[in-house]
Amino acid sequence: MTGVGGSRLLAAGAAVLTVAAGLGVRAVAGGDLAKYAGDALYTVLILTLVALIAPRARPLVAAGTALAISWAVEFAQLTGIPAELSARSAAARLVLGSTFNAPDLFWYAVGAAVAGCAYAWVARRRTAG
Repeated sequence: MTGVGGSRLLAAGAAVLTVAAGLGVRAVAGGDLAKYAGDALYTVLILTLVALIAPRARPLVAAGTALAISWAVEFAQLTGIPAELSARSAAARLVLGSTFNAPDLFWYAVGAAVAGCAYAWVARRRTAG
């Protein structure tokens, strides 16, 4: 797998694995562990989608973009609009959440850092091999 097509295929696979990991954590764990793991995985998923859309994005740019989007969604929850949309749609609830929670900002950063490092590692291996 080389080139943009291979990068997109890897990103799509990573997105599927991220969703599976989120569902697995939710099924096995509960409480704060599941919540904060879900927050980190939310940002990991956004990073995989950034990589899918822009496969040539540098890892730091992809991680920063994913973190910025995650934080923007969290801060949007202060407006009440995501809560209103979430009350009407399960999809909106999954994507936008409903209630601002400051610790989520930290866990989004954790997800961006871990996924950004993984993305950089994969990118280095792909260019070296």
